[in-house]
Amino acid sequence: MFSFWLRPIGYELVMLLSDRDIKKAREAGEISLEPFELSLLQPCSVDLRLGDRFLLFRRNSRDAIDVKEPIDDLMDEIIIGKEDSFVLHPGEFVLASTIEKVGLSPSIAAQINGKSSLGRIGIIVHATAGFIDPGNTLCPTLELNNIGKLPVRLYWKMPIAQVTFMRLSSPAERPYGSKGLNSKYYGDEGPHASKMYLNFKSTEPGANSQ
Repeated sequence: MFSFWLRPIGYELVMLLSDRDIKKAREAGEISLEPFELSLLQPCSVDLRLGDRFLLFRRNSRDAIDVKEPIDDLMDEIIIGKEDSFVLHPGEFVLASTIEKVGLSPSIAAQINGKSSLGRIGIIVHATAGFIDPGNTLCPTLELNNIGKLPVRLYWKMPIAQVTFMRLSSPAERPYGSKGLNSKYYGDEGPHASKMYLNFKSTEPGANSQ
């Protein structure tokens, strides 16, 4: 049996970056990671560490979440000390963020995945928001969920996730943050509550639905 690699003329394949290519992309300014420690570099990813801020849902201020309305008043912030821990209980859902700020050029996209060691004790790092658009710069918000049976202690600066980078077939025509995209999370630092309500207020065509 014969197999063939098909490559359309005029197009390049989307490519997952290796460790050496991640270093080259940083040196070329296509990727920024601040702070960056070489010890966090994996064969085709970079480990991201947990920050010290958490957002918890307050359950007694509303009877339901209305996606057309801001929900900042539903969130309580907890900041842990360097020697403290945050206990994530079974069934609990909280927002957190990484220490590292990730920046991407229009030619690079990124994907965040949880660490397998945490997955094996029931910790989910993101519900849906694992993708970082080309052109964005932010400390990614993590959607932490404990689906296990026991509480788990999480610590500031512990490895919590890993980010992989993909080179696009061509640079994005309208990178994240461009006018008309309704890019709600551009430049985020620390965990931020959902801004879904802005989708209902935007009148510009082509508004981003994230």
